[in-house]
Amino acid sequence: MQRGRRIAFDYGDIRIGVAVCDPDGIISSPLAVLATENKNLASEIKTIFAEYEPVQIFIGLPKQLSGVESVSAEKARSFGALLAEFTDVEIVYIDERLSTVSAQSKLREAGKSAKESKELIDAMAAVEILELGLQSARSS
Repeated sequence: MQRGRRIAFDYGDIRIGVAVCDPDGIISSPLAVLATENKNLASEIKTIFAEYEPVQIFIGLPKQLSGVESVSAEKARSFGALLAEFTDVEIVYIDERLSTVSAQSKLREAGKSAKESKELIDAMAAVEILELGLQSARSS
C-alpha cells in the first residue's frame, strides 16, 4: 500500500462526513461534517485536499442489504464526479452497508448522548468507510 493520507467521504442529502488517516494508514479520525447544500462546498473540499494531500479518496457507496445499489448511490457517484473535477487522486467507491449503524453503535459505547451522536455520526460513518477502504488497499 502506497504511503500517504487517505480521505473518506460519507455523502448524504444534508451532510457529508469526512475522515482522514495518518500517512501510514494506521489511525483513522473524523475530520469534518460539511453541509451538502453549502455554496462553498467545493472550496471547502479543495482546502481539505490542499491541507492533507491525499493519495487516495474513498466514497461510501450506499447499497441495500441484497447488494443492489440504493437510490442514494447515484448521488454518491455524482459527488465523486464532482471531486474528480478538481483532483487527479484515485477515487474508490466503498460498499458502505451498515457503516452508519456501526458508527452509531460505537458512539453509544463511547457514552455519547443522542445529541452528541447526531453531530458526530456522519464523520464517524466516514471513519468506517475509511477503515473499510484501508483494509481493501492493504489486501490488494
